[in-house]
Amino acid sequence: MLTLIAIGFIGGLITGISPCILPVLPVIFFAGSGRPYRVIAGLVVSFALVTLAGTTLLSLLHLPQDTIRWVALVALIAIGLGLIFPQFEALLEKPFTRLPLRQANSEHGGFLFGLALGALYVPCAGPVLAAIIVAGATGQIGTSTVALTLSFAVGTALPLLAFALAGQRVAERVSAFRQRQRLIRTIAGVVTILLAVALVFNLPAVLQRAIPDYTHGLQEKVASPQQLVPAAPACSGDAESCGPAPDFTGISAWFNTPGDAPIDMKALRGKVVLVDFWAYSCINCQRAIPHIESWYRTYHDRGLEVIGVHTPEYAFEHVEANVRSGAKDLGITYPVALDNDYGTWNAFGNNYWPAEYLIDAKGMIRHTKFGEGDYDGTENAIRSLLSEANSTASLPATTAMTDQTPQTALTPETYLGSLRAQNYAGPGDYVSGPAAFAFPEHLGDDHFALRGRWTVDAESITADSQDAAIALNYRGRDVYLVVGGTGTLTATRNGASTTMPIDGPPNMRTVVSDDAAGGGHVEIRLTPGLQAYSFTFG
Repeated sequence: MLTLIAIGFIGGLITGISPCILPVLPVIFFAGSGRPYRVIAGLVVSFALVTLAGTTLLSLLHLPQDTIRWVALVALIAIGLGLIFPQFEALLEKPFTRLPLRQANSEHGGFLFGLALGALYVPCAGPVLAAIIVAGATGQIGTSTVALTLSFAVGTALPLLAFALAGQRVAERVSAFRQRQRLIRTIAGVVTILLAVALVFNLPAVLQRAIPDYTHGLQEKVASPQQLVPAAPACSGDAESCGPAPDFTGISAWFNTPGDAPIDMKALRGKVVLVDFWAYSCINCQRAIPHIESWYRTYHDRGLEVIGVHTPEYAFEHVEANVRSGAKDLGITYPVALDNDYGTWNAFGNNYWPAEYLIDAKGMIRHTKFGEGDYDGTENAIRSLLSEANSTASLPATTAMTDQTPQTALTPETYLGSLRAQNYAGPGDYVSGPAAFAFPEHLGDDHFALRGRWTVDAESITADSQDAAIALNYRGRDVYLVVGGTGTLTATRNGASTTMPIDGPPNMRTVVSDDAAGGGHVEIRLTPGLQAYSFTFG
């Protein structure tokens, strides 16, 4: 816990001096001239609440994910107008006449001002925000997640407080500030409104991309998502028991069962059960599924049942039609449960795609495998448990399938959405919104950059111009891109180009396939309207 708090606090300090906060500094400077502590306190409270509960609350209310941002922008404009026009300020005060913080622009009003700023500041959280949202999506927001959020908020608030206090010190010592309070308030109001208008059109992103991201390396080292997500416990293949298997919980739909009827874990007693957590656009899952399907065909008549629990990583993987189509393309014939709300994922305490849980005939978990590989070990565990359940039954020969798990070092999975993008190498911060991009003079190993006009969202990027392209330096034999929409994808490498049509919901496409492991540079052009989500490698 103390390590997590330290990571959050240091990550917050780094973010507090990053290019992401530059657009709000003028507003904080003027706001700080009268009420710095209240402004920063409001920012911390708002940031923590929106980060922890904002996404979940909006999903429950079926509201767009940018609703909080627009509410904060409207509030910021209203506060700015109140600073300029005393009559409008009085109108704003009326709803708060019975509250201690009743004056939206008075000394106490700084807290409300900070609340609006905090909601707009959330995207700056970077990898910490990614870890928190993953925890929220899986229903695992607990003490550690709250501690991480609060420590990050406090860390990031300290540099901002220093800037606000500087504004207060200037206001106290410079006579022009003391003598022209009305003018200063008007300027503060104009600056506040200008910030809100700039945020409406995502203009700060232009500034952030024009300034080298001097804190990116530190953020990656201190607060990478891998450091912030807890690992699931392992269980050896010959364990006597790893505990009883939980039931399938919160499943929204089933298919590949008679009449698409649900399956109950208790009804499977007497059988050996393999539960496979997967997602249809996940390359690691796709390489594992042929082995699982082979085991199902080979051992199903001897007492093995396989349940594929599809737990989505992306929003498009919540759509049942997409999952059914993906399962069909992968040749899956065993039962599949749609775990859209992460109910079964949480019940198993899982953290991985793919993840295999092997359950004996008495309902006890006896073997686990996280990630690809060791297929012989899992198959031997299956055979052992089948023999244990029925010692007189004869088993067929083991399946003979080649293990395609990569054995060389690969570029880590590279997300393109602003929420989890860690390997962007262009200038400035990588933030949500439409913008024009340019390739840098130098592209580092395992990094990507954009050219042309793109709209960056939390999970994906959408090509907006004919010259929209992605440059990528990678390690590996194969490069895969999760992409969807209607258009064409052109991959250029070593002077040779390959074009493929794209049509339909997002799925994984192979953009580079070599005969031997290695690496290199590839440029990928997408026609306008195509959406790209992430690169994976093999």
